[in-house]
Amino acid sequence: MSPVVLPHDVHGSGPHRVIALHGWFGDRGSFRKIQPYLDGDAFTYAFPDYRGYGEARDLTGEYTLAEIAADVTALADKLGWETFSLVGHSMGGTAMQRVMLDAPGRVRKLVGISPVPASGVPFDEQGWALFSGSAEEPANRRAIIDLTTGNRLPGTWLDEMVDNSLRNSTVTAYRAYLDAWARTDFHTEVAGAATPVLVIAGEHDPALSADVMRGTWLQWYPNAELLTFADAGHYAMDETPLALVSAIERFLSA
Repeated sequence: MSPVVLPHDVHGSGPHRVIALHGWFGDRGSFRKIQPYLDGDAFTYAFPDYRGYGEARDLTGEYTLAEIAADVTALADKLGWETFSLVGHSMGGTAMQRVMLDAPGRVRKLVGISPVPASGVPFDEQGWALFSGSAEEPANRRAIIDLTTGNRLPGTWLDEMVDNSLRNSTVTAYRAYLDAWARTDFHTEVAGAATPVLVIAGEHDPALSADVMRGTWLQWYPNAELLTFADAGHYAMDETPLALVSAIERFLSA
């Protein structure tokens, strides 16, 4: 299937171009809480929706990491961005690595926010039932969000996250992307990559913890550094937006 230019927002007008890739539960609106605090003089940020999500809900496809990468590269081409950095949350963290590999020489830096490693994520039978069942069962989605934020956030926020997820993704795309991020292993392709990487883990995220990052990202990227947010779980954009913006822009500016 041919690449498409994904629906997107652009914020800022600075010389360092950045494309931010959302996670499994969110569309591009998942970054809305950090957008007012971004430095638009130093950076230009693009926020796309994947096929099957947000304004691209009706855009069908194969829903693979390679397809996301091709579409993101098409977006960079449309914007006239020869080089750019990537920010990826969760599933977006593994997708951005595919972009780096498939668009060699174009990616300046990577920032992963609770990012899925290039090896995918192992599940036991019970865990897989919870995650795969969440495509059809909203209660599963709520349980996953609660689990990955340490069972410590308000129920109203959990409900809002579930509602946004149901409204902003199709069941078909959502379910297919689970296989894409959980069961696609290309870590041998990224091992040794010289691209500078910042990995941000939330202390209250048991699934993609700092220890997981040390055993994956920091093993494979020689120029990777790890930052742990004590007050965040899996959703630093919502939980610690100001600290997140500071960390991202400090790293990208260095």
